Amino acid sequence: MKENEQLVQDKDYTGFIRSIELSTGINLAEYKETQMKRRLTTLRLKYGFQTFSSFYDGMMKDKALFHEFLDRMTINVSEFWRNPNRWEVLRDKVLPELMGIGFARLKIWSAACSTGEEPYTLAMILAEKKLLSASTILATDIDDGALAKAKQGLYLERSLKDVPKAVAAKYFTEDGPMYRFDEQLKKEVRFQKQNLLTDRFDTGFDLIVCRNVMIYFTEEAKHKLYQKFAASLRPGGVLFVGSTEQIFNPGQYGLETAETFFYRKSRS
Repeated sequence: MKENEQLVQDKDYTGFIRSIELSTGINLAEYKETQMKRRLTTLRLKYGFQTFSSFYDGMMKDKALFHEFLDRMTINVSEFWRNPNRWEVLRDKVLPELMGIGFARLKIWSAACSTGEEPYTLAMILAEKKLLSASTILATDIDDGALAKAKQGLYLERSLKDVPKAVAAKYFTEDGPMYRFDEQLKKEVRFQKQNLLTDRFDTGFDLIVCRNVMIYFTEEAKHKLYQKFAASLRPGGVLFVGSTEQIFNPGQYGLETAETFFYRKSRS
């Protein structure tokens, strides 16, 4: 292959990588290039696209092709309403209980919020319960890239699979192969960078949500974090953890089991 032809092909591929990141937030440059390029080339040629540029244009017009591209890349997707039955417990039991014990305003924190699915799920539930105007939502993460994607509010269709259909129709609009989260609800979430292990926590929270994060920490770090979370809750406040993160001795942190994976701070 002539050098000029190679340069043109390289430019075509790097342009494709850039376009994918701009339109979807997926950075293919983070994957091994040789393997990624081989997979993409096979898929591109399968559908008769001569260049990556034309392949990109084709994917933006054909949702089925776009999803086949995602599947071929085996790209993981974060999800809204992850473990739906737990969010139903939050909606139907925990929130009414918090309001019932005199919490006129709800101060809520989504810790290690990643790309925003968790705090935006909270925003949708609060909006549906007519509690959003009486709530504040703080969302924090250590990853600048994740926070930037969260603020953008653009998501793959697969990440909406557990959102109730009526709720999804109300708060998401189709945007090419992606779905854009409601701009008004986005404004209700304040994003901030934070290192859970080293940074100081705010206090007086009525609800702290930290799910599917503790599994990455050592037992010592978990113990420290549960102590910090408990100290950040106001009496009667609730900590909501992930489905693999049950606290087996919540009493040592001044917490009690409210529901499965929900822990309430003692009021005494």
